[in-house]
Amino acid sequence: MSEPEFSARRVRIDRWPRSLTRAGEVRIEDGRLSLLTSYGSEIDSAPVTAVRAGRPWFARPDEAVATVNGTRYRLTLHEDGSEEGDPGRPEESGRFLAALKRAAGRR
Repeated sequence: MSEPEFSARRVRIDRWPRSLTRAGEVRIEDGRLSLLTSYGSEIDSAPVTAVRAGRPWFARPDEAVATVNGTRYRLTLHEDGSEEGDPGRPEESGRFLAALKRAAGRR
């Protein structure tokens, strides 16, 4: 098994209007995006070429929105060591979006 191209833990994953997990994981590995609960069970996954993601103008700097299999998720990417109430750094959501584009072969 290869190393994941991107992995972030302690990610809050919301599917409007409810929270699915407060300490989940987002992983890009072998051309697939996977959203996992804190226990490691899969919430949703899809090939990266089928995923739409971005950072809306109204979102906080540490948030991104991803549409996976037609379902829209809000991802709050906390940097390791940050508390849930503290906003993460915008670099983490930027790293996620860049890794997704790289894995899909988009520039």
